[in-house]
Amino acid sequence: MNKSLSVSMDYSGRIFTKVPEVTVYFWIAKVLTTGMGEVFSDFLAYHINSFIAVGLGGIGFVASLILQFSVRRYVPWIYWLVVVMVSIFGTMVADAAHIGLGIPYLVSTIFFVVALAAIFVTWYATDKTLSIHSITTRNREMFYWATVLATFALGTAAGDMTATTMHLGYFSSGVLFTILLVVPALGYWLFRLNGIFAFWFAYIMTRPVGASFSDWISVPHSLGGLGLGKGLVSLILTIIIVAIVGYLTVTGKDVNDELTH
Repeated sequence: MNKSLSVSMDYSGRIFTKVPEVTVYFWIAKVLTTGMGEVFSDFLAYHINSFIAVGLGGIGFVASLILQFSVRRYVPWIYWLVVVMVSIFGTMVADAAHIGLGIPYLVSTIFFVVALAAIFVTWYATDKTLSIHSITTRNREMFYWATVLATFALGTAAGDMTATTMHLGYFSSGVLFTILLVVPALGYWLFRLNGIFAFWFAYIMTRPVGASFSDWISVPHSLGGLGLGKGLVSLILTIIIVAIVGYLTVTGKDVNDELTH
């Protein structure tokens, strides 16, 4: 193949990447969106009919995905809007399995582990990679968001399982999953752990970390929390998320410099 043509094809494929660079801003925003999705989902469930809440969450999730698929490159506010809606809807799915269907958290956790594994296997069999740096086709983008949704549902079920079924409480659960989150980071930096495995393991752990601490801050003292309330915590986290996404939009800190030239 002609070298210039090869370079051109590589450049055109990379310039339309649909996900941000994995920086410290990425992980901060990810943890905040998980926490916000957890408490806001609970806030909706407590203040309106559960079926209406799930319906609204589903509509918001689908609408944000349509918007994401309609653009041709990474747009910070659109990408993080989808993550927020996945967080809210993923929480609703996990809660519906437990509260609505009476499925124990342990069972739902195992189910979501199997579902996530199935997505990974199918994705790898189709594209021979699970790297988020390869999200440059519609097919890979669909696998990516299916994976994200499954990780949110799994993280919610796992966090609730440790906090309630295992009686660790929200704060202790947050500490536990924070330790588990640090493990792949240290493995990647110090022991050359596979980067793709380290990323997805850490990505899964951020869900129960954010959700556990946001629950701890919002739930009443009688449940071992600080008692700030779901609504107030949702509002505070939303303001912080908007500020971070606005900063990323203006500065381009989470965009690969090679893709902007």
